[in-house]
Parts: sequence; structure tokens; C-alpha cells
Amino acid sequence: MNAKHRVSNRGGRAGTGAGRRHAPFDIERLVEAVVNGRGGAASGPGQEQLAAKALAFDCRDTRAVIFGGGTGLSTVVGGNCQLPDWPDNPSVGLKQVFPHLQVVVCTTDDGRSSGRLLQELPMIAIGDVRKSCLSLILTERVQAAYSLNAAGAATVVRLVHHLFNFRFPANTRDWSMLADPLRVAPAALRRVCPKPLASLLRELGTALCPRGGGPTIPPAGHALGNLLLTAAVFRAAGNRTDRVPGLGHVRAGLDHVARAIGAPPGRLHPATATPGQLAMRYANGVEVVGQDKSAYARRGFPVQRVHSLYVRHPAASAAIFAAVREADLIILAPGSLYTSIVPVLQLPRVAEAIRANRRALKVLGANFWIQEGETDISLRSEKRGFRVSELIEAYDQNVPGGADGLFQIVLSANLEQVPGSVLRNYALEGKRPIYLDRQRVRRMGLQPVEVTLFSPDRVRSATPVHHDPRRFALAVRALLYARPRLSFRRGRRISAASARRPCIRVGRAPLLCDYRASVKALVAGKRARPASIKTVLVNLAWENRDIRPEHFGFFRGAEIVRAKAWNRSTEWDNVLGYYDPNDRCLKLHEQLAHDPRRLRENLLIALGESLLGRYIASRLWSGGQPIAGSGMRCYEITLRPPAQRECFLSPRQLHRYLRLARMVPDRREPDTYRLMLNAGEGFLPSGLLFGLMYAWYLDNAYAGIMEYEMSLLRWPPSALIPHQVQEYRRKQALITFFRTVVFGHRER
Repeated sequence: MNAKHRVSNRGGRAGTGAGRRHAPFDIERLVEAVVNGRGGAASGPGQEQLAAKALAFDCRDTRAVIFGGGTGLSTVVGGNCQLPDWPDNPSVGLKQVFPHLQVVVCTTDDGRSSGRLLQELPMIAIGDVRKSCLSLILTERVQAAYSLNAAGAATVVRLVHHLFNFRFPANTRDWSMLADPLRVAPAALRRVCPKPLASLLRELGTALCPRGGGPTIPPAGHALGNLLLTAAVFRAAGNRTDRVPGLGHVRAGLDHVARAIGAPPGRLHPATATPGQLAMRYANGVEVVGQDKSAYARRGFPVQRVHSLYVRHPAASAAIFAAVREADLIILAPGSLYTSIVPVLQLPRVAEAIRANRRALKVLGANFWIQEGETDISLRSEKRGFRVSELIEAYDQNVPGGADGLFQIVLSANLEQVPGSVLRNYALEGKRPIYLDRQRVRRMGLQPVEVTLFSPDRVRSATPVHHDPRRFALAVRALLYARPRLSFRRGRRISAASARRPCIRVGRAPLLCDYRASVKALVAGKRARPASIKTVLVNLAWENRDIRPEHFGFFRGAEIVRAKAWNRSTEWDNVLGYYDPNDRCLKLHEQLAHDPRRLRENLLIALGESLLGRYIASRLWSGGQPIAGSGMRCYEITLRPPAQRECFLSPRQLHRYLRLARMVPDRREPDTYRLMLNAGEGFLPSGLLFGLMYAWYLDNAYAGIMEYEMSLLRWPPSALIPHQVQEYRRKQALITFFRTVVFGHRER
């Protein structure tokens, strides 16, 4: 280890020092000068010399580890490899400054190509691994591997970039391009492909084709790089698709591909080889499963908690713990808070290992923009998005042991440098900045550092404003250099009680391919007119995996009903999907046949209604007229005997639900329920309410109706009158009933 590196690890130990009330040498001015590449830009006594030394600071021996996922991680590691111009300058980012960089990638993504692979195979999500593998490519490694000159190696990098980012058309049935992946590249790039690389690409692609020896995966809609990595992992596992590839298989397959494309083997670590998925609990009590779903569910409430569901006890590799133990620098990458970084820190012993390393400098890369479905609504104020301090609170509330010891410095973008016109354009797209609330972050015992982390050139060219990999790496270099001049004080613990809650549930989620297969088998036994409804039902379950397979056991079929034959009474509603207890079928109005979105919504309602089964023996209005002299009506239902109900709910659960639906049991006849209404007052019958709640809980379907019904939950109980408080509690209890009883989410 050289002398310069040893300097970077002196002083500034986490949890020690009184902290500075001011910045005598101005750390932010120093870092700003460094990221702009101007040693003379820093002002003040000695600042120019410090900036020049920071620019030249040697980090070649620094052992660095970065955690994250998605585009945010790959961008700061080695540039956004999904951009078409990435091959023009691939040698940027942390990989350039820190040759010993270790990258730990989240594996719980379930969207796009990764999600489609999870539907078919017992595996972890591979998409974010692909992005990071590409971003780690070093041109000099390609040059050495294939004995090329610099120009030839650069062309091979361009070829690999094209191949790994190529996405097959959604409707393709052509296997030939998968059998010979080079066919997707332009002829000029195909010609420069080294023979060993071409041979490997063909072997991996052919393995996924029919009778190719590996798992058969239709290429439609997939990223070619995801398919090639999947083939490599399963080949290392002996092409066994009846079990999850082990950590060693994943490591072997990934390293084999990394060597071939010029990325350093052994430096890229999937967080775990155990398949899992995420569950998000919102402030109104709704809890939904799936990372991809969180982006579009739009619950209208802030995320309260996130936890991970695994098929078995998940474990991070020994290599990850060794890298963290030996690290001089630990970074939490900018990116999706709840879906890219928190899940990695929730793995057993990972956060504990980071805290145990008291020698490393620890940096949190704060996001630029709020993210829809995650940080767009603050728990502190539902009228705005997150501040930087709330990102920190989210770590504290969702990571075992809280945020203590995970980071000392919060590296944030100085958004004051972004023109107002650009901010307005972003606002029109639903993107708002995550501002640094400096004093609150300081009170947490952390050092905020706000500098220009984006490229001014991109701002001027009106391209998306994201982290610039060169600037981010230089900022981290400057922080390492300046570390002896920094001191960190222990801040107040933010939410110690919540940090002790369990963050991982083992055995709560089946393999996603098994879940889909079980739903598909159940639906296959139903009658459907037209037959395409079966496909819609299977896809609906995949999109809403809170639906339990047993929910498909209470109806016999589903059919589109012509308008002339539609006999649903409009006295109660104008919903175009319902469960018919007479023939136990889900009925859908023909208007829905050409409206896929509404068809799915009404299918959810009908499926929800079917869970109550044939629970009602009779229903009537008392006397058929308003009660004399009272101006009120009485709606009455009588339940079937339990053995005749064919109901998902137990008798006790059904009685509990009916009470939550405002029905009052008769004291002498407990299977008779009544509801008193003012004359002319509308209401939702218990069956329809159940179906609407089912659809709303899962996917905000019929949100207009149910948002009106549940709007009281947007007010704090302290602002309500006693009658409203009772209604607030009833509706909160109704959500809890659906979360725990209907969808089986365990209380914590």
C-alpha cells in the first residue's frame, strides 16, 4: 500500500470527534473544484494546493465496495451502458479511479425481461447484473484477452454493447438470431468479433433454443444479454431447471461471461442467489408484492415499510463479506431507494458487516429526483416528495439495526446549478428534485456534501440530467483525500424501535415460476368463452401476485355476456363484471371485450366477489317500502348454512367482514344481517363492496369509486369529529382484514 493511500485512512473514524460547527477548509468548495477538474478553482488559504493534490490523489490501492442496483449503480460504476453513445467513452466512473472496485447488485427486480425469465425459470433477477457487467468492461482487458490493438478492442466493446443491449421484438418467433447472436449486430461489427467470443456467444444462444440442451426460452421481448447470462448460469448448474442454481453456479456463469467481454471476473456480486421479491406497505395499510408493481400502483399514500420475501433463507456470498471487511471505501449508490438498495441491506449480516468496518469511509449517494411509487410522497408531508434527510430515515426504518454506521457522508447534487427551465420541464414529467435539507442531515451526525454531480453539457443539450460517472468518481476521490481533515460525530438515532422489526420473511413467497405454473394449471381447468380469458386471468395473477392460488378455487368459469343477455340489475351499480352464484361463473359485459384495461379491472372485481361464494340465501328490503314514519329503509340478508356457502372465508371471518361492511346481525337470528338507510340513500351491498375492495387493494382498479369511499383515511383522526373517527377506524380495519385474511400478509 502506497503512502498516499495510507493517508486516506487516517482520522475521521465514524462515531468519534466532536464535529465541526463550520468548515474552515470548506469541503464542498474543494470537491466542487475537483469535479470540475480545476485545481485552482478553490479559494481560501491553501485551497488551491489542496484541490490540485486531490485531483492527483492516487486511489489505485483503495479497496472499494459499492451496493445498489438498476441504472443508478451501473452509471456511477462505469457510465450508463444503455445509452447509444456509451462505447465512445467507456473508461469512466468508479472503475477507472478504483481498480479494486467490488460491485454488489440487487437481485429482486421482476420487470421486463427479468420478470419474464422469472416466470419460466427458478432463478434470481438478472437484468441489473447485466447492466453492471457491461459497465465494468475495460477496453484494455479486451485488448489483452484477444491480442488486439486499441482500435480493435474499442470496436469489440462496441459490438458487446450492441449485443447485450439488443432487445428482441415482442412478437418475434425467430430462433435463428438467438442461435447465432452475432446476427443481431451490423455486418461491420460482426466481422471484428474474435473467434473465441463468437464461439461462446453461439454456444450460449443455442443452449436456449429447442433441443439446445439448456432451458428453452422464446426470445420475444428479452434483452439478449439477459438470455446469454441466464444460459451461462444454467450451464454451470448442469442445465438443471428443477432447482435454483446455487451461489457457485451463478458465480461461475457470470465470471465466464465477464472474462469473455472484458469485465474483471470476481468483482461483480449478485447480492444473493436465493430468489425473492419485495413487498411494500403503504401508510394506509395496503401491502402489495412486486418491485415492478410499485412503480405503477400509484397508491396515493407514502411507502411506510418495505420487506423482502424469499423462498428460503437468503445468504450473501462469503466474497461480499470479505470485500466489506477489507474495504477502505463503502458506497451506497444513487438509485431506487426501496427497490435497489434497501433489499441488499436487509440480507442477513450485510448491514452488520458494514457497521463492523470502522476504518472505511462510507458514502451515501443521494438521488437527484423523486421516484414515482417510492419517494414521490413523503411520510412527513403527503403534499411533497422526499428530502435527503427522509432518504436517511427510510434506511433507518427499513434496515436491520437502523441507519447507524452505514454511512458518514451524504453526497448530494447541487441542483441550484440546474436552470429553472429544465426543472419546469422535469416537473411536467412528474419529476421533482430531492433537495438537501442540510441542517437536518447535520443533526443526524452526517456530513452533507453538495456539489455539481451532473454534466453541464447534458443540461445545455436538454438531455436527461443524471449522475455523471466521471464527476461522481472524482467527488469520491476528493472525499478520500480530504478525509483526514473531516471529523464525524454520532447523531441521534432516528427510529430505533422500527429498525428492530423483521425485514425478511422466509418461505412466504414461492418461486415465481412455480406460482405462475400453479395459477396456469388452476385456470386451465376452467371453462372460458372466449378461451383468451384464461390468458388474461393468468397474466392478471402475475401482475398482482398478492392473489393466492386458492382464490381461483371458487368459480367454475368466465365468459363474455352479450348486452342483450346482460341481466345484472343496475339498481346497485353500473359495474360490468360480477360473480354469478347460480352457475358459479365470472360474468363480463361485452363492452369490455375491446378494452383490455377495463376487462382486467372487472375481472378482479368478479374474482373478488367469487371468494364470498354462494353465501346469501335471501336478500330483501323490509316490507319493500320505507319504514313508516321514519323515512328509513332496511336492507336485509340471510346467510346460507356454512356447509352450503362455498366461501373462502371461515364462518367467523365472514361474520367479521359483514360487520365491517356495516351490516348488523340480528340478536335472535345470527345469520340474518340488516343495514338501516335513509330513504333514497345509496350504499354498496356486501358482495359488491368485497369485489371493489379486492380490485382496489390490488391495483387501484375502480379507484374513483373506492377512493371516494376511503378518502377519510387521508385525514388524521385528530382532525375528525367522533362519528368520522368511527368511520376512519372501520375503514382502516377493512384494509387490515383484506391484508391479513384475504391476502394472507402476516402482521408484524
